[in-house]
Amino acid sequence: MDRTITAGKLKDKSLFQDNNSSTGPAKTMCRNCSKLKIFLGALAFSFFAKGFSGSYMKSMSSQIERRFEISSSIVGIIDGSFELGNLMVMLLVSYLGPRVHRPKVIGVGCLIMSLGAFLSVMPQFLMGRYNYERITVTGDNSSTSVSACSPALSEGHPVTDATETLISVKNFGCEKTTNSYLWLFVLMGNLLRGIGEAPIMPLGVSYIDDFSKEENSAFYIGLVRSSGMFGPTLGFLLGSFCASLWVDIGVVDIDAISINPRDTRWVGAWWLGLLICGAVNFIASLPFWFLPYSLTKEGENEDLKISHLSIQDHCKIDPPSQPQLKFSEAVKDFFPALKKLFRNPVFLVYIFLTILQYNSLVGIITYETKFMEQQFNVSVAKAIFLIGVVLLPVTILGMFLGGFLIKKFKLHITEMAKFACITFILAYLLNLLYFTCSCEVLQVAGLTVPYSGLKHHSSSKNGFMASCNVGCSCKVDQWDPVCGDNGITYMTACFAGCKSSVGMGKNMVFHNCSCVEGQGHGLGNSSAVLGQCQRGSCAKTFPYFLALQTACAFILALGGTPTYMIMFRSVSPDLKSFAVGIETLGGRVLGGLPAPIYFGALIDETCLKWGTKSCGGSGSCRVYDTEAFRNVYLGLIAGLRAGCCLLYIVLSVLIMKHFKPNGIEMTDMKTKQRSTGKEPPSANKKEVLPGSRTSVDSEETFM
Repeated sequence: MDRTITAGKLKDKSLFQDNNSSTGPAKTMCRNCSKLKIFLGALAFSFFAKGFSGSYMKSMSSQIERRFEISSSIVGIIDGSFELGNLMVMLLVSYLGPRVHRPKVIGVGCLIMSLGAFLSVMPQFLMGRYNYERITVTGDNSSTSVSACSPALSEGHPVTDATETLISVKNFGCEKTTNSYLWLFVLMGNLLRGIGEAPIMPLGVSYIDDFSKEENSAFYIGLVRSSGMFGPTLGFLLGSFCASLWVDIGVVDIDAISINPRDTRWVGAWWLGLLICGAVNFIASLPFWFLPYSLTKEGENEDLKISHLSIQDHCKIDPPSQPQLKFSEAVKDFFPALKKLFRNPVFLVYIFLTILQYNSLVGIITYETKFMEQQFNVSVAKAIFLIGVVLLPVTILGMFLGGFLIKKFKLHITEMAKFACITFILAYLLNLLYFTCSCEVLQVAGLTVPYSGLKHHSSSKNGFMASCNVGCSCKVDQWDPVCGDNGITYMTACFAGCKSSVGMGKNMVFHNCSCVEGQGHGLGNSSAVLGQCQRGSCAKTFPYFLALQTACAFILALGGTPTYMIMFRSVSPDLKSFAVGIETLGGRVLGGLPAPIYFGALIDETCLKWGTKSCGGSGSCRVYDTEAFRNVYLGLIAGLRAGCCLLYIVLSVLIMKHFKPNGIEMTDMKTKQRSTGKEPPSANKKEVLPGSRTSVDSEETFM
């Protein structure tokens, strides 16, 4: 009897242990699933954070250009420093990806991005107040200002108290000449942001692809990338808000400022948003410190593994799918892996395609707001706002829909290539219609239009003088534009020949302007107001341009995710992270680094009037030849994208040649892991998915 009871107890205990062991894998898989979801959320937020700070910096390029009085090519160098930071660490980080603790490395990257944002803010606290270029000031507290056309400024005439006031304003702030080099802080901050962002894309995407189901990988990656696009959207919205605020907000009386956000001398509070960007990047780093080195692959049955391990030990950490290697062991395989990648013709063409796409994309993003401002007379704040609320949401929708279509219809790599090629060519054809979106050139007397009906005064120094203002002793290095009643802009009220003025600040009105009279106006109509004249035809052209740009952005984004997945489906599983790093590195070095510099240098060539620093020397550009600007900007984009169309066709042909819908895809993770180099077992053959390539066949492409 006792033996029977004892046997029953032992049986019950055994059943109890079996029940625990049977529920252990389920609990473990749930935990791994939860950790994967946490990683997806954390990675999406890090994509948001880097996009948030990156788009904000892009939107502030014109504000930085004006604040530091630098050219567009220098702005391009500042922008390219971000890509240089990527260059310094991208290749190493992506190659060591599977061998390091990827979540923690991403967390360190977010912290470095935060540091870079805070460093870029430093010049605001080291510089004095921003003193924009102006010449119309009052000599006393009366409502009547100094005459713009005053013979007192000529040689041989006495200098009045009012003239002394005028000169002192012009020379104010010359003691702070070191401000000209404080833009180096922004450059170094941008460099740190590039270093910090380097591990996020290759390590994050490879981590998802390693531990998610193959059919879910594209959808997850598309979801993360599209979620991250909300960062650029909010970054541009923040940029629009900050651009509408005066740079020295809280320190200077806004009512005393005589210019508005439409003026090319206006500088917004560019530094304010960087403080917010730094805080967001810091928050983004926190979740990654609590994630494991490795996870169990989504949906994989771990019953056999868990039966040999105690539940307590398994709950601590999942065994890594690939052992961590020492630095020396990992580096020695670097060149063989690199050789293997570049002997893959599909990947090689994909790299060239990426480089051209980066060139066009970076050029567009960097100078889009400047293009809108100069071509369509739109304020920088409004241009940034429209990009944030119109173009980026459409891009997000296109990227998400592209990833969804891959998952929904289970597109094979050949179908992805055809889809991406067709969408890009269609977008390119729409892109050519940009050249029809023209706006009349800003009419500036002496720059784009002559002093009509008046005899020009010959001068060895300039060609801006005419008989109507020859006695005014105007200085050609000044820019304080006024708009005459004739619809023509004059560089200053002096060049308009204005003899008197009424009012102060933004409300100042000039009268008795002899050059305006010369256009056939009577004495009563010869007045001018502060600011450039508006261009009427732009109001009709700009909505058409915006609609066309929105359509192009959606179509390009629709084919973006299928294009990106081609890379994952054309390399072996162990080289995915390395391939992402090479692709990103190639785009950054040969696209992101030079593109803003040569775009900016060519745009500088179209400048008609440069600003002047308070202590002399050229500042930022005030007026561009809008027609030449349009041809240079749009021509570069069209030329680069024409090369992309050709490479898309070549890529599609190569993929259709090396992959067949009924063959075996090169990147089949399960087949690669289970194959032993001999004839694969029949069980494995049943699990081969349609459209995949065996590891034996794939070696032919990798050689």
